[in-house]
Amino acid sequence: MMRDKIVFITGATSGIGEACAIKFATQGARLILNARNKEKLDAFKKHLEKEFAADIMPLLFDVRDRAEAKKQIEDLASNWQAIDVLINNAGLVIGIEKEFEGDLDEWDIVIDTNIKGLLNITRLVVPLMLKHQKGQIINIGSIAGEGAYPGGSVYCATKAAVKALSDGLRIDLVDTPLRVCNVKPGMVETNFSVCRFRGDKAKADQVYAGIKPMTGEDIAEILSYVANTPPHIQIAEILVMPTKQATATIVHKNK
Repeated sequence: MMRDKIVFITGATSGIGEACAIKFATQGARLILNARNKEKLDAFKKHLEKEFAADIMPLLFDVRDRAEAKKQIEDLASNWQAIDVLINNAGLVIGIEKEFEGDLDEWDIVIDTNIKGLLNITRLVVPLMLKHQKGQIINIGSIAGEGAYPGGSVYCATKAAVKALSDGLRIDLVDTPLRVCNVKPGMVETNFSVCRFRGDKAKADQVYAGIKPMTGEDIAEILSYVANTPPHIQIAEILVMPTKQATATIVHKNK
């Protein structure tokens, strides 16, 4: 069902974004892939073209950079502008400090990426979807948006914002064919936790010790299902967790 449809993915070279790119490439979608690292983006583009004969449009910019995002999206060739699916995936968390002890510069990165970056891309892509009277926006939220937990208040606030922005956009688009879904994963083992612990993989690995977490591929399967639903069906929100996770903080781990 996705053959020749255009899927735009931010943060496309790692974790959930990478898994989504591969999943949609297997379905014959044309992919607009955004990332910050040129070397990784170029290598991933070549991989998808070789393995899946995928049609790829790479966009190298940081979602926080509004001017560059605007330039590159507005400069898309006309045959790339009829975007069918936007996956606002780019996001991160840095640190586990208490709210009164955190690094303000790191918070700026988290807030500007998770909230402003999502808004930058949404503001640029949704008008293109309205022009073509089709499209689906899938925002990657988090179980963290359901409530604060120790050492995560700022990140939790950004993901609560993703929920509010998703709900608000759905309201704004209610009289159009466009659909909005907020997918809120629990524990997914990607590079996400390594970033949280500022590159300390040993600490990141401990987060998933004793439980089978989800993978980027698991989330990509869910996004594929959402993207392939009939036009008259809107899946507004999905909260998904490993079987032995109940909330952001209640997890049963094998000893």
